[in-house]
Amino acid sequence: MKADPDAQRRLLDLQAIDTSLAQLAHRRRTLPELADLERLARELSALEDERVRAQVLVDDIDRDIARLEKDIEQVRVRADRDRARLDAGTGPAKELEALQHELGTLSRRQTELEDAELELMEQREQAQAALDQVDERLAAGRATRADTEARRDSTLGDLDKDRDWKADSRAPLVADLPAELVALYEKIRQPTGVGAALLRFGRCEGCRLELSGSERSRVRAADPDEVIQCEECRRILVRTPESGL
Repeated sequence: MKADPDAQRRLLDLQAIDTSLAQLAHRRRTLPELADLERLARELSALEDERVRAQVLVDDIDRDIARLEKDIEQVRVRADRDRARLDAGTGPAKELEALQHELGTLSRRQTELEDAELELMEQREQAQAALDQVDERLAAGRATRADTEARRDSTLGDLDKDRDWKADSRAPLVADLPAELVALYEKIRQPTGVGAALLRFGRCEGCRLELSGSERSRVRAADPDEVIQCEECRRILVRTPESGL
């Protein structure tokens, strides 16, 4: 294939743009914020599960306290009724004695229930503190996520602007180059990202290998408009005054 030497040299400009676009794409895929957001998503999911468990524990204790309060109220009502009958002093002595005995039993039962309620209230205080702590960690994690998302979006916006600018500058350059030369360049570039490389002081800047003596002689003898490819990496070798031929 033959192409104007100037067109061949302009392949280096095209390659520089394509390299920059590849680097931008790589940066876009490997933003630290993306990894941070994946980690935060896992942490927040675990915290949300922890919060559900903490809330269930508080709710369970609340139900137990409500049940005890109902039992205590029933004991109080019954004790008040018995006490009123005992204070009235009406009825057989045996019945009054039974009321006195029942009041003692009810008093002990009320004390047991109130002690159990106090223990549950202490447990609830601890459970609520644990729930509040999870809520604080969730709030902090969500704030961190929002900040990370903002930084990600800002960085992606800058990268997209840079990508669009380079893509806009690439289009007219490609249009101005021979179609056959661009096709060869693209075919070579697709697997590795590099389709054209400078020949600098006898070395291919694509594979970084020195040309052999015979290869250097072949390149030296080629016409300026001959499109030369590296024997090792097959990339288009662009010759300039610094090629060292």
